[in-house]
This record gives sequence, C-alpha cells and structure tokens, in this order.
Amino acid sequence: MQREKLIFCATSGLSGHVRGKAFPATDLSARAVTGVGMPPANIMLSAFGPIHASPFGTSGELALIPDIATLVSVEFDDAAPESFCLGDLREDGGKPWACCPRDFARRAVEGLRHEAGLSVRAAFEQEFYVPDLPTAGSFLLESYRRSGFLGEALLGALRAAAITPDSFVPEYAPGQFEVTVAPATGLRAADEAVITRELIRAVAWRLGRHATLAPVLSPDGVGSGTHIHISLQLSDGTPALFDAGAPQELSRVGEAFVAGMAYHLPAFCALTASSAASYYRLRPNKWAPVEGNVALRDRGAAIRICTSHSDDPAVRAKSLNVEFRVGDACASPYLAFGAVLHAGLAGIRQGFRLSDLGAPTAFRSSLGEALDDLQASEAVRGWMGPLMHDAYLMLKRAELASLDGATDADICARYVAAY
Repeated sequence: MQREKLIFCATSGLSGHVRGKAFPATDLSARAVTGVGMPPANIMLSAFGPIHASPFGTSGELALIPDIATLVSVEFDDAAPESFCLGDLREDGGKPWACCPRDFARRAVEGLRHEAGLSVRAAFEQEFYVPDLPTAGSFLLESYRRSGFLGEALLGALRAAAITPDSFVPEYAPGQFEVTVAPATGLRAADEAVITRELIRAVAWRLGRHATLAPVLSPDGVGSGTHIHISLQLSDGTPALFDAGAPQELSRVGEAFVAGMAYHLPAFCALTASSAASYYRLRPNKWAPVEGNVALRDRGAAIRICTSHSDDPAVRAKSLNVEFRVGDACASPYLAFGAVLHAGLAGIRQGFRLSDLGAPTAFRSSLGEALDDLQASEAVRGWMGPLMHDAYLMLKRAELASLDGATDADICARYVAAY
C-alpha cells in the first residue's frame, strides 16, 4: 500500500482540544510560511464537538502556521507513528490573531521579560485515568507492575519528542496515573504540556487502552489535575524567586509574583478550571484546593511554595518554585499558563505583598459562577483582549447550556468521553 507521510498541524484551542489539519511532510518548509487555512469560527468548536454559538459566522480566513521547533515524530512498533506540530493562528500579513491561545501565553512570557527582566522556567504535572487498567492501590509497586508497558512507552515517547521525562507514578485512585517532565523555558513549557497530553492518549491507544484526562470520572470520585510548577530567572540565569531570609523564602519580586497570582485567581479560575466537571474536583477532602490560598509545602494549597531540603543556599535557590494547583486538562495549557503568568506580572507591576491579600476566599462552586467573575474582571479582559474574552465567555456559557437537565453523573460522563 502506497502511503504519504503526513504532519498534523494543530493548536490547543479555547476548549482545550488539539485541532488542525494534516499536510504532506515534504511541504513542511513551505507550510511554515503559508500555514494551513482555518476559519475563525473553528475556535468556537465546543468541548462536545458542535459549535453551539459563535461571534464569527462563516466569513474570514486565518492561517495556522506550524512552528517547526515543536515537531513531534514518534515511531511505534507495529502501529502508525505520531507526527504532528503546534502552531500559531495568524491574520493576513502574519499578524497574530486576537483569539490565538498560543499567542496569549507568548505575550505573558514576553511581558515578564520586557517589563521585569525575568525569564520563566516551568513544568506541567499531568494526572490522568486509564479506566480499563485497574491498579492494586495508591503508589504501590504492584500497581506500577500491573500497568505493564504504559510507563515505559509513555516516557520513551516523551523522550523521542525531545521532552525530558521526570517520573511516572500510579496515583491515588484505581487506574489513575501521573507523569511529570523536566522544566522548560518560556512558551516551550506550554507546548510540552500539549504534546504530553497527546502522547498520553497516543500511547494508551496503541496499547489497546483508553486514557481520559477529564477532571473526575464521577461526581464523588478522586480528581485528576494539571499542576504548573514555575520558577523565575534573571537575565544572567540567576534564580529570582529565592531569598533565604524572607518569609516563605520568597524574594521581593517572587512575593509580588505569587501575590498577583493569588489576587487574580478568582477572576481567571474559569480559564484554568474550565469545565462544569472541574468544580466537582475542587471540593473538600479530594486533595485539591478549595480556597485561593498560598502555603509553604502544602499540597492542599491553591499555590504551593516548593522548597528544597538541602542546607546549601545555592541548591535551595535553584530548586525553589511555585506550584499552581487549580487547573485540569479541560483547559488549554496556553490559556492556563498565560493566565497565571499575566496575573503574576500584574502583581509585580503593582508591588503586591502577600499580606495585602487578606483571608483566602473559597472557590466558586460552579463554572457558571467562575464565568461571572471572569466577565466582571477588567484585568483579565485586558490580558486576553476583548475579542478573546467575549468569545471564551460565549463558548463556555453555550457549553453549560448544552448540559441543561443533565445529572452530575451524566455531566462527568460527557467530559470523560470528550477529554
């Protein structure tokens, strides 16, 4: 059988799904200039498939321009390879489109560099379920053993995709796993989160399994989150978050960055916990955050300060990072990463102190309430721009309307199937 090698060019859109088009691999250099055509309305494709509502109609044309640096080429024994790359949505003349999620994250990275002289290093931790692969118990060697080749195949695929794997663990619930990777610089961290999620699905499928990255399998079940670890560096590579003599070991700029994240969290929570099912996870006794607090070494906090146990100040400075824990895989990594960084940059601009925050408030109990906070936030509207802000609200409110009358269990099942 004659086959043409293809490359699928995609972006992680407002719904968090990875969508695009394939083209002949021999055309990659040309497509890096011309891209593949896409109508603006495609950004309104919902979590469940249809376009429920759209401000764009049928008119307009965009180009999805592949970024060759993100090219993934992973071979599998006796199965089709993975061959895809990520790209940017551009208007005529090459201008970034106002609703391009990847550019939203890029602008946050560049804002920190230009305004504060800071570069970002980050890594995403991803939890997921393989429901038809029952494990023996939390973190057990026996559970790892029962997972067969899943861990080896996944970490091997990540390394083949130029991502440095860090760990693989059977998580708390039956059939639940977590994969972590080494930090990457700037926008590449979000790119790697997109790639990692797709390779989780790809590896499971080639092993005859189905992986889901949905926030919960059932309303009362254990949740799967996406945690983002972030550190900041000065232009010469010096760690910028650490101050050995400061409370929680945060430097002044580090404190302002973290305080900005916490202050704006209620306003951007709908971007990081972006589904109706996300809020079943953000409940007490689920090892997930329930309020917008900052804490040292506390895995129940919304923002955890992660420090080293070493006595060496240089080691402590290099390893200190902040972990954002209020997210899951229904959210586009570009929107989640961008929102957290934009919020941190706002804190730096305003010179926030943690003491300015007051008592932490509990999270909203539903996506609808979180969307109300997003709609009311002029700050987040400014980060996103009016077109993306309004389009996202339209997309998510239509998604909720499509769930009218569904039970909590039905809602979870819809997201399990979709993600």
